[in-house]
Amino acid sequence: MKMWIFAVLAALAVGASAQCPPTCATMKWATCDGPPCSCTLLIGNGTKQPIVCTALVPKCFLMKAEMYRARRGLSTRTIGGKQHETAIVDNDGIYDPECENDGKFKAKQCNNTDVCWCVNSAGVRRTDKGDQTLKCEKLVETNWVRLQLTHKEGPTNVNKDNLKAAIASELNSRYKLDSSLVKEIQYDPDARMIVVDVTKPKGERISDLSRMAYYMEKDVKALPLFTEQKNFTASVGGQTLMMEKIIVYYVDEEPPTMTMKHLTGGIIAVIVVVVLAVIAGLLAVFFFQKRQRKYKKTQQREMEQM
Repeated sequence: MKMWIFAVLAALAVGASAQCPPTCATMKWATCDGPPCSCTLLIGNGTKQPIVCTALVPKCFLMKAEMYRARRGLSTRTIGGKQHETAIVDNDGIYDPECENDGKFKAKQCNNTDVCWCVNSAGVRRTDKGDQTLKCEKLVETNWVRLQLTHKEGPTNVNKDNLKAAIASELNSRYKLDSSLVKEIQYDPDARMIVVDVTKPKGERISDLSRMAYYMEKDVKALPLFTEQKNFTASVGGQTLMMEKIIVYYVDEEPPTMTMKHLTGGIIAVIVVVVLAVIAGLLAVFFFQKRQRKYKKTQQREMEQM
């Protein structure tokens, strides 16, 4: 009898261990099955990338999954002051990246074309674009992320110190970010703007700031990547701040090497217009002053003749 009970309990234990959670908490597109239980994310034709559902998925894998889904017309996302002179913004948009086995970006990216560029650890381009011969010596680490947020109208008299504590706590609980990395928060109540500086020491390779920033971008600009479709908010003094805009700036351990020669036609046109406007303004001031001097000299000569 005892042996039979033991066998039943053992069978139940094995069955329970073989069961998989119905969803992956940190990735709504993941599939979990077994035995043994494992969760994977489709990042290509028949390519299933194993992921850990108790941690944020690496940004490189997320971008590949987005590209895979976008090609098939599946849901991906909606369209939605720099602190440092070397800060860069991800203006190139999403592309199909090359990833290392651990989810890090390869230093050189080509997006399946003959045009290549070098990226930082957040996958953001940090050099001019070139051809297949372009050399990217190493993957430069992003050690500083600035989050520029705008919250919706409503809350008033928000205390700055309480706001910093609230956001640091939310970043920790939602994105598993060490609260000590939140160094500074600035707040402009008139513009409803919150600026959050997240910084890690140079050389530190444990914290991946790009994961936090990418998940947060989705929470504010599009739809959350979490299975629980809850947007990022901050509760301060009993008031809930709902975010509606976000811009992410990345600062690397080494400055980017981009030059002016690869600016887009639109940016070049704007620069030309501004330069021409400045020149026209300077010429107008010059001729006006010259006319004034001539007028004064003429009047003085007429007075001498009288």
